[in-house]
Parts: sequence; C-alpha cells; structure tokens
Amino acid sequence: MKTLAWDVDDVLNNLIGEWFEKHWRLKNPGCKLNYEDLRENPPFRILGVGYEDYLSSLDEFRLLPAASGMMPSPEVLLWFTNHGSKFRHIGLTARPIMSVPGLAEWVFKHFGRWIRTFHFVPSLRAEGGIPVYDASKKEYLGWLGKADVLIDDMPENIEAARELGIKGVLIPRPWNRAPEGINRALEPLTSMIA
Repeated sequence: MKTLAWDVDDVLNNLIGEWFEKHWRLKNPGCKLNYEDLRENPPFRILGVGYEDYLSSLDEFRLLPAASGMMPSPEVLLWFTNHGSKFRHIGLTARPIMSVPGLAEWVFKHFGRWIRTFHFVPSLRAEGGIPVYDASKKEYLGWLGKADVLIDDMPENIEAARELGIKGVLIPRPWNRAPEGINRALEPLTSMIA
C-alpha cells in the first residue's frame, strides 16, 4: 500500500485564503487586493509589509477560533472519502510549534479516518530553544523513508521530494500558478490505485 504525505496548510485547508479574508483584510480595511493577487508565498512584499509583520499576523490568526474552525478543502475531502482507504496517509506541515497542537487536532477532526500520523518541521520563531532534527520537509521525508508521494502547494517542496525519489502532486494556489484545479491535480493519485 502506497504512503501519501499531505501538507496541511493550503492543501488540506485554505489557510492563506482564510487568514487573508478573515484576519488581514479586517485589520487592513484599505487593502485593495484579492486572494488571487497573492502570487508569492510568503506574500509580504505584495502586501507591502515586512516579513516579520506578515509572520506575526499569520501566527496570530493560527491561534484564533477562526483558524480552528476552518473547513477542509472540499475537493480534497471528497477525494479522501472516495479513495482514502486505498493508501496510507501522513500529515506533514512546517509551522511554529505554538500553533501545532491546534492544527494536529484539526487534522484528526477532519481527516482522522485516513491520516493516522501527524508530523511537523518547526518553523523557527523568536522563542527559540527548539531542537532542530530536520530543517525542511525534505530532510524529514529523507529520514522517514516511507513516503511515496508528497502533496504540497509549494513547488520547491515538490522538487525537493523528487530529489529523494518521491513523486509530487502540486495543489493549485495563486502563488504556484498551477494551471489545473484541485480535482485535476489529484488525478495522478487516483490513477495509482490500479
């Protein structure tokens, strides 16, 4: 049985879209941008703020009830409902440690039928003091040695996985300019069932 490693933010959910609409725009009512305008990730330059200010806003949102109340991606949830039992699944994210407990709960609440393990690579913040076992998803996946496919929204993570011999599926988001929709992006996974 093949093992699929699923990025959580912006794959299983739409974190940046939810943050932008429910947090950033509320605190910045003069913002004339739309979610589709966020053609870079991280989008701090597009938003006209510093990197640290962007991270602070995103991290603040990650701890709010709006973040824990995010709905899963409907296309991905439907794919899991139809095909999830035919694979093993890993949840894998890169996040600051203070927001990981809530995200783990979110993953198991919405995808716990299929995803049985949750892993994270800490995105380091000012609090420091966190041992660094792996500095990237690539390092983690190399250590784990179990994933057959990485599903992610960041092209550089897909490329890094391919360097390890792991196939990649890129989930379309404004910053990666993937041409097809999510359903189309998931088709290679469905074709692996046979």
